[in-house]
Parts: sequence; C-alpha cells; structure tokens
Amino acid sequence: MSAVAVHSLWTTAAEPIAKIDAPKIEYGQLSPTLIVIGAALVGVLIEAFVPRKSRYYAQVFVSVVALAAAFAAVVALAAGGYGTTKAHIAAMGAIAVDGPALFLQGTILLAGILGVFTFAERRLDPEAHGNRVDSFAAQAASVPGSDSEKAAVKAGFTTTEVFPLLLFAIGGMLVFPSANDLLTLFIALEVFSLPLYLLCAVARRKRLMSQEAAVKYFLLGAFASAFTLFGIALLYGYAGSVSYAEIARVVDGTVTNVDPALAGTMGNDVLLLIGAAMVVMGLLFKVGAVPFHMWTPDVYQGAPTPVTGFMAAATKVAAFGALLRLLYVVLPGLRWDWRPVMWAVAIVTMLGGAIVAITQTDIKRLLAYSSIAHAGFILAGVIAASPDGVSSVLFYLAAYSFVTIGAFAVVTLVRDAGGEATHLSKWAGLGRRSPLVAAVFAVFLLAFAGIPLTSGFAGKFAVFKAAAEGGAGALVVVGVISSAIAAFFYIRVIVLMFFSEPKPEGPTVAVPSPLTMTAIAFGVAVTLVLGVAPQYFLDLASQAGIFVR
Repeated sequence: MSAVAVHSLWTTAAEPIAKIDAPKIEYGQLSPTLIVIGAALVGVLIEAFVPRKSRYYAQVFVSVVALAAAFAAVVALAAGGYGTTKAHIAAMGAIAVDGPALFLQGTILLAGILGVFTFAERRLDPEAHGNRVDSFAAQAASVPGSDSEKAAVKAGFTTTEVFPLLLFAIGGMLVFPSANDLLTLFIALEVFSLPLYLLCAVARRKRLMSQEAAVKYFLLGAFASAFTLFGIALLYGYAGSVSYAEIARVVDGTVTNVDPALAGTMGNDVLLLIGAAMVVMGLLFKVGAVPFHMWTPDVYQGAPTPVTGFMAAATKVAAFGALLRLLYVVLPGLRWDWRPVMWAVAIVTMLGGAIVAITQTDIKRLLAYSSIAHAGFILAGVIAASPDGVSSVLFYLAAYSFVTIGAFAVVTLVRDAGGEATHLSKWAGLGRRSPLVAAVFAVFLLAFAGIPLTSGFAGKFAVFKAAAEGGAGALVVVGVISSAIAAFFYIRVIVLMFFSEPKPEGPTVAVPSPLTMTAIAFGVAVTLVLGVAPQYFLDLASQAGIFVR
C-alpha cells in the first residue's frame, strides 16, 4: 500500500466527530407507560423490604393506583388532542402517540385493573392452616409436592410477586402497539412475554400442568421471537433503517438519500417479502391465529385462571395493535402481497377455532378455541385495509377483552374439592344450583356468539361491514358460517347449565370477594352497554382510527 493511501486512511479517521445530540424525550406523552413501569419497580422493592404479612396489601394498592393513574394519563392525553390533531412521533422516533395507540393503551389498562382484581381474589378456596389462599403457588420456587412446598403452605406464604410481574407485562403491552420502529417493537414484545411465561407457571392447584403450560408457551414463544428478530434483521437489510417511516418510504420508492454502503441490498424485494412475513408471523403467534395457535389451548388450560383471563384479553389487544400499525404504516405499499395471505390465515383461523371447539370437554380449552375463532373475526377487519377497518378492530378488541376477563372470572367461581371444576360435565344443572352465576356466564357466552344486544354482535357487525366494504365479501360469508358453528357450542353450554339435572356430587359456586364481583359486574356492564348503545364507542373508535406516519 502506498504511503499516500495510508496517509489518507489516517486523515479520514482523524476528522472531528460530529457532536452527539442529547436525546429529547417527551415524558408527559410517555407518562402512561412510565407510571406502570415505575410501579412495577416499586413492587420489586416491596418484595425486598416490606414484611411478608403486609406485602399483599401493599402490592394490590400500588398496582391499582398505578394502573388508574396511567389510565387517567391516557384520558388526559386524548382530551389534549394527542389522539387526533396533535398526534406525532415521540421519544426520538421510537413511539407513536396517536389515536390507535391511546385507545389500545386505555383498553389494556382497564383490562389490567380487572386483572389485578382477579389476581387478588382470596376467598374462593377454604382457608389453609388459618390463612387465606389465592390462585397462586405458596412458594413458586419449591418443587410440586415437596416438603418445602408443604412447609410454605403451612406457614401461609403467598406469591405476591405476581403483581409486579403483571405490571411489567402491562408496561410492555402499552409500548407494543405504539412502537414506531422495529427494535422498540421487539423489546416491548420481550418485556411483556417474559413475565407472562412466569405467571403461567405459578398455579396453586395442578402445579405440574401449570409448569408444563409455561414451558410450552416459553419454547414456542422463543421460536416466535426468533422469527420476529430475523425478520427485523432482513427488513433492516432491505431499507437500511428500523424506523417504520423509513421502511415505508423505501417500499413506496420515495426514498432520496441512499447510503452507498447499503445501496447493494437496498430495495431488494426478497429481503422485504421474507422479512415482512417473519415479523407478521411473530405477531400472528401472539394473536393465536392458525397455524400459530398450537400453544393457546394448552397454555389457557394450564395457567392459573386469573392469568388466562388477563392474557387472553390484553395480549390480543396489544398484538393486534402492533399488527395493524405494521400493515397500515409500514407495508401499505405491499397490500397486494399481504392481503391474500391474510385472507387464507383469517379463513383457516375462523373455521379451525370454531370447528375444533365443538369437540372440547374442558371449559378453559373451549374458551381457548373460541379465542382462536375470534382472532379470525378480528383479522377480517384488518384485511379491510381502510380507516373503517381500523376503527372496527379497535371496537372489537375493547368489547372482546372485557367479555373474556368476565368469563374467566366466572370460571374461577365453580369449584369442587380439587379446585376449579373445569370439566363441562360438572357444569350440568348449574343454573338450578346458582341461577345468578349461570345467567352471568350465559350473557358472556351470548356475547361471544355475537347474539344481538350484546357487545359481540356490535363488534362482529362492525368488522364484517368494514370487510365487505373493503372488497372481502367472501370472507364475511365464511365469518358468518363460522359464527353459526361457534354459536352451537356456546348455546350447548347454556343448555347444559339450565336444562340438565344437577348432579348430587356436583361442584359448588364459591362466593367471591368484592374484587372478583367488580371484575364480573364490569364485564357484564360493558357487554350490555356496547350491545345496546354502541354508537358513542363506535364514534370514539373511528376518531381514534388514524395512524400517525
């Protein structure tokens, strides 16, 4: 190498480095997430420093106050116009503050408050050794059936760590639908997935089944995360950026300044198509769409029921929010490529969930397959690829999440000597033994089935209408057929409860504390209000349906 070349190498390396700008963070606009994560950290400190007797009360208080404060912050941002006129990209391009983000964050926070109520329930099981017990293992670290576990139960220990774990999961879920670059999306995915893997493993009864559910969820979730990350790497190779707006510009062909180092791969459609497919695959896994649904029934059945209810509601809201943003903000230029694939996924998901649910004999597995069918119905709104599609999906998610938490809260009440009686045969004659509980569960089942005057009907109508106007009429026909199939097994459970003779050795219905009562009452109220007078909330969803670019 000549001396001149060496000299030029040295001189270019020694040029003054440009000044690094200090990050500009809009703390006020990120306040809902910051409040929740801050409270989660406080919860960790409570575990370390507060005496064992007082931890439960301290954790429940901190969790409820934090989630209520975060919800108030979301409402304040929406009232301040950040959902409409002032919508913009905050945190140096990492987070979008816009209508869909605020609407979904509000839904997740309300679901989180109800989740805390069901987590905190301690009146369903008889007292053990003079101590009240909840749904969670006395000491999660002890081996099921071991002496240390028996000692922990005898001493009256409780796993209060579930509350900070719940808050961390909610914190990740708040970022997930509002992430505006692929790295933020991935970090949020991990932040809310890891606590959920742990929460699935800490059931007090049927501990081995609970741990098996957690391992299945963790292994399959790790696969899905790996696919997502590989897809992110390919999209970065395609666009030279992880920012949603930059990728969208490269897809549209409106990018101007191309980095010479990236000119070779930039705009390579193979990278785009495979990368987009992999990221979407990771999101469809979280949503529980066929063929990425295999974890759903096992995890829903094995996890503690309060965790199942929260997870079924909030994870869907967060994952669909992220999926909408990805398809509508990053890949609108690829619409002709992703719509046929989504058509296929939606059809298989609607029919698969509805048909397999008919064969289920366990109430939690039945609700799991029902949630898979609902993922298919929501995908019909995603496929509409129109503002109406976005607002109908937002409305459906809000309606669905409260029905789900309410339904799983009712499942926790029906108990026998072994804990929850989840086998369908045990629900026979429940309407004679406890008419109120059976009636409430019937309301939730009718909402799932989409019967008029329930939130389920208003949600399905909105989604199918948007899909039909978006040119997906055939999909609506499949959706209606799936709904009819699904109605069969929901009605079957209602018939079983009200028109069968109760068995003498059948389960009892526990009387819950006001916490679970509140969660169930709120679920019923939302179901009926959104069913009878949905217009205000449909308008709210349509105002919130515009993504910021």
